[in-house]
Amino acid sequence: MLGILFWLFVFMIVYTYVGYPFLIWLFSRMVAPPVANSESFPAITLLIAAFNEEKVIAEKIENSLKLDYPRDKFQILVMDDGSEDRTQEIIKSYADQGVELAYNPPRRGKMAAINRAITQARGEIILFSDASNSYASDVLREISVPFSDPRVGAVVGARSIDAGEGGLGESEGLYWKYESFIQKNESLMGCCTGIIGEILALRRELFIPPPDGIINDDFFMGMQIAKQGYRVAYAPKARSFESISTHAQDGVERRSRIIAGRYQAIVHANRLLPWNRPLVVWQVVSHKFMRPLVPIFMIMVLIVNILAFAFPPRVDSLKLLFLAPPYPWVMLALQGLFYFFAIIGRYFEQYKAGWLRILYIPAFLFNSNWAALKGLYRFLAGKQTTQWAKTSKSDSSH
Repeated sequence: MLGILFWLFVFMIVYTYVGYPFLIWLFSRMVAPPVANSESFPAITLLIAAFNEEKVIAEKIENSLKLDYPRDKFQILVMDDGSEDRTQEIIKSYADQGVELAYNPPRRGKMAAINRAITQARGEIILFSDASNSYASDVLREISVPFSDPRVGAVVGARSIDAGEGGLGESEGLYWKYESFIQKNESLMGCCTGIIGEILALRRELFIPPPDGIINDDFFMGMQIAKQGYRVAYAPKARSFESISTHAQDGVERRSRIIAGRYQAIVHANRLLPWNRPLVVWQVVSHKFMRPLVPIFMIMVLIVNILAFAFPPRVDSLKLLFLAPPYPWVMLALQGLFYFFAIIGRYFEQYKAGWLRILYIPAFLFNSNWAALKGLYRFLAGKQTTQWAKTSKSDSSH
């Protein structure tokens, strides 16, 4: 029995990280890719979320003004969620270049600010962005292409991590390439569930404001599009660039907030998921709901392994399946090696450490799942608010 439990939890981990990506890739091979019109130029509002962004908001606005898109079809609207620094002053200095400000204190969280600012948006398409990221010059053209298909209600762009960030940047960059692979194949199947809030575009007429208390507002908005029967497409050439936090702990904090929102979404799955679209439900469960459960599966694998070590099953055949000796020792040693490599990788992850780069992967997995446990605690304890917190960013240029 212990062996069956052990392999069940191992299967859940492998399915989450490898099985689902393989299946979605396999199924997507059977679907003809959609045909879109690249000459379509819908009116777009770039909605930038800002809170105490005096160090980066000017750079963000300059980047936005340089985007290659017909200026008469492009509105830049910055929503300020009650900043206490010079953010407003800087935004207003660009008024003569057509940059608009939406401001209504006090600070009540990102989504409340969006709900107030959306009334000032004139575009047919709303593109949500953060103040800390920058866009490739052709991002508006690329993200508008899928909207030529009337079945597309939202489009998600690609998140890229700037080079030169050491082990942290390499592992984070590798993760987003992995995510991009999944998003691309999900999109071919009809609905991308990997919603990235810093580069999410949707039809203004389909926007449904998330209710108060929603942590991952971007995921909620994407699911509302799916519930209305529309596709959520992925545009890999619509690129957003961002430097990661200079400290691993900041990355853990950011993921903890996201994972707390995932647990919230799991609890509210009954009213959140598009149950009339079972394929999308399978995608969400496999891609988004199982990920935060992986650390629980990992803990159970360790506990069952220790029990099998302390109370070895006595069988004469299928010893590996039932985790009979010597396999409890072998599996325990392999788990010990993984955590040892993860700890070593965490030590070297701020450096370009030659062949030790291979340790960035177990370190990244360890950090991600540790963040998931913190996110679970925050959600259960009710300690995660809907307001976003700033983290330390490196000074890499985009």
